[in-house]
Amino acid sequence: MPTVILTGPPVPGSALADELSSLGFDVRPAATPRETAAALALVPADQRVAVVDSAFVGHTHALRLALTDPRFEACAVTGAFAVQPGARAALDRAAEQVLDRVSGQALDRAPGRAAELPAEPAGPEPDRLAAAVEAAGTAVQRPDLGTLVAAVPATAAERAAATAAVAAVDGEAVRLRTAVKSRDGFFTTFFISPYSRYIARWCARRGLTPNQITTASLVTALIAAACAATGERGGYVAAGALLLVSFVLDCVDGQVARYALQYSTMGAWLDATFDRAKEYSFYAGLALGAARNGDDVWALALGAMILMTCRHVVDFAFNEANHDATANTSPTAALSGRLDSVGWTVWVRRMIILPIGERWAMIAVLTALTSPRIVFYALLVGCAFGALYTTAGRVLRSLTRKATRTDRAARALADLADSGPVAELVGRAPGRTAPGAGIAAAVIGSVALLWTACASEFGARQVVVAAVFYAVLAGVAVARPLKGALDWLVPPVFRAAEYTTVLVLAAKADVPGALPAAFGLVAAVAYHHYDTVYRIRGGTGAPPHWLVRTTGGHEGRVLLTAVLAAALASRADDFPVALTALAAFVALVVLVESIRFWVSSGAPAVHDEGEPA
Repeated sequence: MPTVILTGPPVPGSALADELSSLGFDVRPAATPRETAAALALVPADQRVAVVDSAFVGHTHALRLALTDPRFEACAVTGAFAVQPGARAALDRAAEQVLDRVSGQALDRAPGRAAELPAEPAGPEPDRLAAAVEAAGTAVQRPDLGTLVAAVPATAAERAAATAAVAAVDGEAVRLRTAVKSRDGFFTTFFISPYSRYIARWCARRGLTPNQITTASLVTALIAAACAATGERGGYVAAGALLLVSFVLDCVDGQVARYALQYSTMGAWLDATFDRAKEYSFYAGLALGAARNGDDVWALALGAMILMTCRHVVDFAFNEANHDATANTSPTAALSGRLDSVGWTVWVRRMIILPIGERWAMIAVLTALTSPRIVFYALLVGCAFGALYTTAGRVLRSLTRKATRTDRAARALADLADSGPVAELVGRAPGRTAPGAGIAAAVIGSVALLWTACASEFGARQVVVAAVFYAVLAGVAVARPLKGALDWLVPPVFRAAEYTTVLVLAAKADVPGALPAAFGLVAAVAYHHYDTVYRIRGGTGAPPHWLVRTTGGHEGRVLLTAVLAAALASRADDFPVALTALAAFVALVVLVESIRFWVSSGAPAVHDEGEPA
């Protein structure tokens, strides 16, 4: 059980101890810094511990933000400070320093050491502890309270004023409002969030966790996919309605996490992967439903998945390349900032990229009213336009921006490239390459591969030669640190080349089951790439290198797929079996490692609060 230490003399009539107990803390009084240090020594090192001034006046949610958020090792507001086990040693040292300064005696130190300490700063003891911990090198999160109150009044008049300020602001209304993402899409903001936040509060008050709601959203989407797979009009209508319900639950899970501060490592994994699993499962359901009516749209379904995944990789790679770049300015970015000052342009620019809310709404309505083929045509057109719009803008920013990218950004791009043993070997051979060679090699190799695959018959040896050429240039592309202006395009170019090659070879095979097997293979590989992205976003780095080597890297999988097609040219009916086996192998290896990581203590407790996907 977490512990909170109330410092200073108790305030008559204060309900602070009861509020802290309601937050799940064991409350212990400590009237002096000496008692604070003694109380800290009694708390096990593997437990969360907080220090709160007994004169604290503020909203309960302000305390909740400071004391219970699991994402931060140390967190503070005025008069309240909490640490997790990772920052516990820093807190213990800070408590000793505060005691040394106050008492003038250096505990457990050489005589005369206390005199070397700087003068004790004024303010509540929790604030002094937070400042000392931060000065020692531990990051202290200080949440933006907005209109919430957190204060430690020094006089009766100040206490009365702070109490009045607390009463003037509805803390529960603030908590409910901040449960919604500060930045979201038009459809989500105006058609989902106005009521989903109340569903979130209802769920939180009944003990439902974000993970349970996320799972319910996945199950609902899978049922929707099954309804679409019936191929009947009633099934399509039910599928569209259930897909919208799934999206509402998808919003609610994050809102519950923010409302109750229930962030977790498992939740981060579920939240990061289930959206794609839901959407791509629905694509498969639509394809199965169309097949029941004699319409083969598997190529369209796979094309939609490829386009969506490559678009996301563009987003991820650009953000990773530029979020910590220095001198990061450009005329294009300045123009974007000016457009943001005109309110209506913000919503138009968010809508035209077809974010997840608008996309799922479009899919749901078109599924209920039209056919799977029309759904996929609309998806391909809309997502292609959104991808071209965002990519063109980012290319312009990159070309006009005078930015110096960091080694960390170059490492992230190299990890996103997913280069296997062949590319590694080639990358070491030529040594350093010229600036700009990375994106040039990636584009040349990818275009040559796709051109040959499209122009050749199924199983042609030319495709194997093109795949070897692609693998060699893939190594050249990453031989130099990816710090060039357009080097962030290297990972999405590789994704497009690998996925589209699988699509083209499956379509060229022209045998039953080839395209569904290709869909499964791309889905398995895409999961690996999304998993890589979210690990990097969480600050834990890419998956272990043995995993990349075991799955062959992007160039190894391309080469293997081309070789399989050539080897089975005379027995094309066996090609779907080979693709299915490869998909099963990749999925098994990637999922086992991914699950091991995300349920481990080393995984980050984060939720995606960034741009709408």
